[in-house]
Amino acid sequence: MTTSNNRASVYTTGSGEGEGRNGEQKKDLWTSMLESVASGKRLPEKNLIVLGGTPEYQRDFLESLSSSESRRNFDRQKTPPIANNFALGYTYYDVLDADQDDTLARVSLYLLSQPSAEFASLVAPLLTPETIPNTALIILLDWSQPHLWLRQIWTWVQVIQEVLKKVDSEQHALMEDVMTAWKERGRGGGATNLDGTPSATATSGDGDSSLPLGPGEWEEPLGLPLCVVCQNSQKMEFLEKSQGWKEPDFDTVLQYLRTVLLRHGASLIYTSQNTPSQLPSLVHSTLGITSLLKRHPLKHNVIDRDKITVPPNWDSWGKIRVLGGSFDAEQISNSWAEDISSSLDPTHDPSDQGDYEDDEEEDEYQNQQRKNSAIRQYEAWCRDPNSGGLAVVENAMHGEKWITVESDDTQEFLERQLKILEAFKAKAPERNDNAIARATRHLDFSEEKTVSEHIGPVQFNMGGIQVDADDMLQRLKDRNAYSSTSEAGTEEADTPANNMAKDFDNEQLQSFFTGLMNRKGTGTD
Repeated sequence: MTTSNNRASVYTTGSGEGEGRNGEQKKDLWTSMLESVASGKRLPEKNLIVLGGTPEYQRDFLESLSSSESRRNFDRQKTPPIANNFALGYTYYDVLDADQDDTLARVSLYLLSQPSAEFASLVAPLLTPETIPNTALIILLDWSQPHLWLRQIWTWVQVIQEVLKKVDSEQHALMEDVMTAWKERGRGGGATNLDGTPSATATSGDGDSSLPLGPGEWEEPLGLPLCVVCQNSQKMEFLEKSQGWKEPDFDTVLQYLRTVLLRHGASLIYTSQNTPSQLPSLVHSTLGITSLLKRHPLKHNVIDRDKITVPPNWDSWGKIRVLGGSFDAEQISNSWAEDISSSLDPTHDPSDQGDYEDDEEEDEYQNQQRKNSAIRQYEAWCRDPNSGGLAVVENAMHGEKWITVESDDTQEFLERQLKILEAFKAKAPERNDNAIARATRHLDFSEEKTVSEHIGPVQFNMGGIQVDADDMLQRLKDRNAYSSTSEAGTEEADTPANNMAKDFDNEQLQSFFTGLMNRKGTGTD
């Protein structure tokens, strides 16, 4: 039997080109592996919409967020550029793990400084079904203008409401779901921590036993979690030393903020350039960024006035009243609801034309309008700290009757006075300059005489001898007068000789000397 030594060649196809069972196309093994690795290395994307503050304050906010994230190499030390000078700005930073090795997430910041409704069309495209669960709102306030805080919050709430009008119904439904979930996050006894991880209650299997919502809480959700950051709390010391602020005054400001933000389910934090704060922990927990190695628990703080931290779902009217004073949380909360429900400035009433029969009627109307607006009440109490620091003193001593007055502009005042002086000058009769001079000299002499009579004789000690100053001056005047008279007589005596010398000219002198010479020659002969 003859056997063939030639081995039959077998053609093997690629793993991705053959067909599997039932005619299905085989999947490329390498492609699936690369896709899984790429998806594992993809960074979670988080978004922050930062509202308010100047470009410099926005930079400070970014530095306070990313300053604790130290970089291991040169690439990580490079700071991303910040474009926030015009309209909607942008920048980003990476959140590193506790060992500074792994990157937990990349946070994109969209910065808006001007509270204009025209910019709502720039913010609305940022809210997509993919980004809404990973987006939070930040409102920046500064301690240099605490009297404007409620007005600024109201303005930004109006901008946010304009943004919500420009999103689709699908985004609205998703925002409602996000807000429903946020009402339980971080609440005592709840199943979810503030960062979105399961709480100890959920892991123990006890079920959800979270506390119910209190009065004035989550009444006006904004579709996204909100955090209000009050920067530069070191300026509180200046308000205390230079503007007359006291500890109860700082507590009252805090009560207003906490009551207003409670309606939106927002958090509050004070930051300072001198001391570290819990701002990174608060913001990262709000975005759901959690370290796998070391957790930084967020602790509330309402005792240290420059380190205030109020997490969401922690505050209540009862805790606000603990600060004391005559603050009415319920009334302020209801007034704030009326403020944000109106698209007009609550401090300006277009129907108010100023037609009042008397001052009492005007005061009654203003008091009624102030009770209906939380912004009016706050600004009536907390006046401009740069106006002299009399806000608290005036409020305590005189109530609504301020002791300060508004001064006119300097140039306007001088212009009015100039017109009055010109009119007076035109009506005044013209006087002779000599008469005015004589009257002036007479006035000076009479004033000098009056002063001398009032003072009396002036004496001083010179070498142990009491000298009368008036007598000495009189003697000096007499001696000077005598010297002047003697010099005048001498000049008069010399005057004829000088005139006589001037009468002789050169020819007369020549003839005189010639005659003398001739006479001398005649005597010799």
